[in-house]
Order: sequence, then structure tokens, then C-alpha cells
Amino acid sequence: MRSNKRYSNQTITKRIDHEAGRHRGERAMPEPAVCEVCGNTYADRRWSRPGKAVESAKHPHFRPPHQVVCPACEAERSGIASGYVHLEGHFLTEHLDEVRHLLNNETARAAEDNPLCRIIGIDEVAGGGMTVKTTTEHLAKRLGEALESAFHGKVSYDFSHENKLAHVWWSR
Repeated sequence: MRSNKRYSNQTITKRIDHEAGRHRGERAMPEPAVCEVCGNTYADRRWSRPGKAVESAKHPHFRPPHQVVCPACEAERSGIASGYVHLEGHFLTEHLDEVRHLLNNETARAAEDNPLCRIIGIDEVAGGGMTVKTTTEHLAKRLGEALESAFHGKVSYDFSHENKLAHVWWSR
């Protein structure tokens, strides 16, 4: 059945990039690059762990890498997180070590795919809760999913539409 309603821009639900990519400018990072703090390498517009994307000096297009600070090390240095995981409940206080091990193991698994995924810090909250700060919003979501899968409980997610920021709440 056809509708008599005409097409309008107000029916579009996709968020529009108002700056049309002007905020990106030229490539921000020279290639190849090596993080002077953690040793991660940047080549082909992708960060990888040390030793995975290392070119040999015998390659005809070899260039010595630039020394830079990767975005994860910069976030750790400045303390600005892109993801927050808020944990609370009686289960957390009784099984704190198990929860910490799960968070660390899941972070290590995420770092295999993206070495910029790291936990910046874990802050204890009064009343037996804790807040985990992460370098990426994807890691925060992944930690929330891992907590729900392993320990059940209730998880809720909140993502910012304008900024790359995620808040995940888990309680049991």
C-alpha cells in the first residue's frame, strides 16, 4: 500500500555530520610510527602490537619510524577516559577478586584486536562500588557484556551521540 506522505528530511534518523569531515584535516600521524611509551607501531593507518608490523631494513620502501605517543598512552597520561564502567551491589563486594580478574582478562583479549584498548584506572566508590575508566568506549561496552555473561546481573548502556564516550552500569 502506498502512502500519500511525501519524502522530507525530517524522516531521516541518521545523524548528519555538520562539518562534513573538515575536522579531520590531513593525516594526523606520520607513517610508520612507534609509540615511545608502549612500543606499539602505527602503519597502514592501524595500530598494532610491538613486533607484529615491523618492517625489515632490507625492504626497498623502508623508512625509519617516527617517535610518537599513541592515543592510549596519551589518554593514560592525561587521565581522560572514553568509557566508564560503574559496578555496584553486594555481589561485587563478596567477589571482588573474581570481578577484577574478569576485567583484566577481557581487556587483554580486547587488546589482541586493538592495542589501544586499555584500562586507565579503577576507582573505589564509597559503599562498595567501583568505577573502571577505559581508553575506548568499545572496551567499556565489552566489559559490560562480559560482566553480564559471567555474573548475570543488570546492565545498562549510555552512549554520547556527539562525543566518543560511553557509560556502562552493572549491578547485582
